[in-house]
Amino acid sequence: MKVYTKKGDKGQTSLYGGARVDKDSTRLEAYGTVDELNAYLGLLRSKIPTKEGQDDKDFIYKIQQKLSNLEAILATDETHIHLVESCRFYENDSKELEDRIDEMTEILPKLNAFIVYGDDELSSISHVCRAIARRSERRMVSVNKESPLDPMCIMYMNRLSDFLFTFARYLTKKYA
Repeated sequence: MKVYTKKGDKGQTSLYGGARVDKDSTRLEAYGTVDELNAYLGLLRSKIPTKEGQDDKDFIYKIQQKLSNLEAILATDETHIHLVESCRFYENDSKELEDRIDEMTEILPKLNAFIVYGDDELSSISHVCRAIARRSERRMVSVNKESPLDPMCIMYMNRLSDFLFTFARYLTKKYA
């Protein structure tokens, strides 16, 4: 199978379900931004030391799998959303992030000031991921105005950015 199809050469692409949309559509912008986040999370995961950080690497991988599901949801036109039913998000998905935030917060010093990013590579990459997660959330809110999304998807992205902020601080404490 060839990677190129030439079907997008005129600035349009197909959503899952067959609908054709412009490549700068709100929906494509949203799932493209989630894809960017997923790629940066892969970079972050690759930089975490394997020996002492396997649990952290595994958790990031699990998040990446959830983001792949989110990309599928965002890449599906609303009339075919039933095709990606297995990709749904649940309140428990966000709760899992909250639980990890709480665990990390317990071992971190109290935050008394704004953080200037760049103390170490791992936390810096996590902050890049956080910023992209925030942008992803904004793009998803825009999609939601045009075609309602499951609120659990937006909730997950909101919680993910909180996780990544806390994770950056945790990475500095654990590895720097």
